[in-house]
Amino acid sequence: MTRATRDRVWDAVPLRTGASPRGEDHPLDLGHLDSTTEAQVIARLLSRDFDAWSEAASRVGHCANPIRLHGSSHTVDTRTGEVLGSFSSKDSPLGVLHVRCGNRRAAECPSCSRLYAADTFHLIRAGVTGGKGVPDHVSDNPLVFATLTAPSFGLVHGTRGGRKCRPFTPKGVSGVCEHGRPTVCHATHDDCDDLLGQPLCRDCYDYVGHIVWQWWAPELWRRFTINVRRALAKTLGVAESRLPDHLTLQYAKVAEYQLRGLIHFHALIRLDGPKTDDGFAPTPAGATAALLAHVVEQAVTAVSFDAPPLYEDDPARTLRFGAQVDVRPIKTSRRTDDPDRQLTAGQVAGYLAKYATKSAGDLVNGDNPHLRRLRATIAEVTDHIATDARGEGTPLREHPYALLGKWNRMLGFRGHFSTKSRRYSITLGRLRRARTRFQRRLSDASRQGKTLDVRDLDDLLADDFEQTTLVVGRWSYAGSGWDTEGDAELAKAAAARAREYAQWRQHTASIRHHRRAIRVGEKGNE
Repeated sequence: MTRATRDRVWDAVPLRTGASPRGEDHPLDLGHLDSTTEAQVIARLLSRDFDAWSEAASRVGHCANPIRLHGSSHTVDTRTGEVLGSFSSKDSPLGVLHVRCGNRRAAECPSCSRLYAADTFHLIRAGVTGGKGVPDHVSDNPLVFATLTAPSFGLVHGTRGGRKCRPFTPKGVSGVCEHGRPTVCHATHDDCDDLLGQPLCRDCYDYVGHIVWQWWAPELWRRFTINVRRALAKTLGVAESRLPDHLTLQYAKVAEYQLRGLIHFHALIRLDGPKTDDGFAPTPAGATAALLAHVVEQAVTAVSFDAPPLYEDDPARTLRFGAQVDVRPIKTSRRTDDPDRQLTAGQVAGYLAKYATKSAGDLVNGDNPHLRRLRATIAEVTDHIATDARGEGTPLREHPYALLGKWNRMLGFRGHFSTKSRRYSITLGRLRRARTRFQRRLSDASRQGKTLDVRDLDDLLADDFEQTTLVVGRWSYAGSGWDTEGDAELAKAAAARAREYAQWRQHTASIRHHRRAIRVGEKGNE
């Protein structure tokens, strides 16, 4: 097939994702494909079941790796036993039911990660401004934005705020390491420089210490939350066990990989009043964001953990957070990535939601010598541990680092990338159930030819206290993913088009709102 013919085929791809900013007929971005994947895409576009495939893909939001299921389900009225409806996978466009993979990692599935980021955004924002079952008065409670970093395990290249990387060494210290490599760097690196995050000397860099710290980072976070509560109790002059009678601590936290391959934590930490049934009591007088920021800074410096050795000759290590700790009250602070702009609740929610969809996979794509060395060190350590266990005749599963090799792809980090305290705000599960109820009610209204009134959306999506229907089904796993890599690339391209369109609509609406405000102001001045 000639390129001209191929272009005509791609131009004819119907878009079920909405109009493009450059017109509905603008083709999807598929120019990066190799010849084999390109042939698979063209074969799908010219196939007789393309419309069925397109409908199936649109039903799962153009997920890149959907789960395929065979089976059927019946909706039964629990009061009468009457079967209200039935569904079978045979009724699906391709004869098999596709459901979203639900992967939060943008590198794995752009569509599902975008949905996950949106849910995380609303979860975090509700804990800052209220809404979605969270009372509005939480916006008056003390709130800080904290960033907890990892310590240094060796000198690495960095941007240093646009200044020279490492222009000098302390007085009396040689500018050359024991391996004969310079410990200074007079370059000014931009954000795209491949040297960013790379050690100045890989032989000086403590790769084993890096791995041990990464492995126990979740334990450091747990101890940090305990220390904050202890510090609050001490500040208030009450016993730690009586703190819930005065104040409760709520938080939402996400983990992000730095370029050097180490995790650091971003967290919103909120002070609520005494523990109540709804968990959102107003904060008593005297508890301020400045007080909370001071307590958090104290708690970070007090966190320590004596890590167990990797093997017999491994030295003892006391783990701590890094010296660079950023704790800022929300209402008076500035953005970490842009100090000239004020930090608002919506910006913080978007900031944390963005990092919730990142992973080691986003970081290690491409050729990175430092991360390759890190993964190789993890493999060497796990082999050493397994060899010692076999020699001593002890079960490997009892070793504190037994599962380290399993987390090699995550560079040794085994924690959750997004967590929150129980009473911070709504849960992701409730948000997903609300979306399912909304889609079900929208489908019912469409089938009945009615218009769904969404003006009181919270009541519409409230959890039903009495379940009047029950869904009974039998499903079996048929596989994962699309038939070919070309189908997956086609789904990713359509998801990208939907994302571009949503961003374009948001930008257009913002412009309209700005122009409307100008017109209202001009009329007021007449």
